[in-house]
Amino acid sequence: MMKKIDVFILSGFLGSGKTTLLGNIIKQEKAAERRIAVLMNELGRISLDSYLIEEGIPLKELYDGCICCTLQDKVEVQLHDLLADPNLDAIYIETTGAAHPVEVLDAIMSPLLADKLNYKGILTVVDLLRWSSRDTLSPQIRQLLLEQIYHADLILLNKTDLVSELEAAQRLFEIQSLNSKASILLTKNAEMSLKQISQMNLHPKEEHSMANMGHQLKLQTILYEFTNEISQTSFEDWIKELPQTVYRMKGFIQLKQYQKPVLFQYSYGTPLYMPQEMKLPLKLVIIGEELDTERIHQNLQKIENQS
Repeated sequence: MMKKIDVFILSGFLGSGKTTLLGNIIKQEKAAERRIAVLMNELGRISLDSYLIEEGIPLKELYDGCICCTLQDKVEVQLHDLLADPNLDAIYIETTGAAHPVEVLDAIMSPLLADKLNYKGILTVVDLLRWSSRDTLSPQIRQLLLEQIYHADLILLNKTDLVSELEAAQRLFEIQSLNSKASILLTKNAEMSLKQISQMNLHPKEEHSMANMGHQLKLQTILYEFTNEISQTSFEDWIKELPQTVYRMKGFIQLKQYQKPVLFQYSYGTPLYMPQEMKLPLKLVIIGEELDTERIHQNLQKIENQS
């Protein structure tokens, strides 16, 4: 019989920790001497996470749209290319934060590929802080969060280090009431084992309520390319003035105090800087709703000019 390739879907809203989870999985799969491939989907025109994928791991990327709507026709082509590797054991699909997991499943289950893929389940990462403040989000985003949880086979309640034990327990109870069939883990930095993944509860997916979710959401992506180094103080002053509808930022920036670029990530009002060891393109992707693109560009140019 033809060998079937395991396929996993990594779901979760922007900034929840999907890429961190993917990195943890890759290390463990490598240690287990299994050959895996990755399919990454980005809402914007460029990928800023692909450099995190270890050299030698087959990688396909889908840009400027969502697997579950505008890019469905391209998914089959990318998967077909990955499946050409006879030694492949598994494919991990990291979706955009705007993706409805069942529609992603629909997109990958092409009749031409169904006999080659062994669908293993949906892993959804939930940012505990984001979930706690979900009432501040738009109705469409709140509904998407619910759908990502409802259809999951394994749920990671992530960033437990940022909440109290009592709050984590309360959120766990809330999530269980929404999806009692899924396995649920409390995690920090999306840390989990391959054994826990293998033990997740795969259950049938019912008819979902968010057809064409990608068209309903009003998420925007803004790309800004820096030409100069900038002051961290000025940059963080700008961050403090951002509207709450900026959900996620990631990219590479050159701060004055560092010789090389830093990886910058922003989620739920929290900036994170990680110095890099190589020269990287100075590009920043901003994702949110109801954003003033022109004003954001003007303010970032101002920060550059001040430097």
